[in-house]
Amino acid sequence: MALFPISSAFEGDFCLKLVAVDTEHTMDEVCAAAAHHSINRSVAARPGHRVRVRKQGEQAFLPRDMKLADAGIAPMQCLQFMFEAEEV
Repeated sequence: MALFPISSAFEGDFCLKLVAVDTEHTMDEVCAAAAHHSINRSVAARPGHRVRVRKQGEQAFLPRDMKLADAGIAPMQCLQFMFEAEEV
């Protein structure tokens, strides 16, 4: 367990945000940490949607249960956080 800084590029936000997460967090927990700094502050909540994450410039989202330590992410790397409609 170690604190790890990432840059959050949250969909609809006007600036990047520095977010401290833990290397043992799953991608869902990383999404929650990024959402805490953007949703209902500078980005409107979207009921019925969850937040997903991908490396900047990539198309595929990272698996929700993948740990940050296993994702090959460098400190301060910019990650894109996007809304995805939840399955019913």
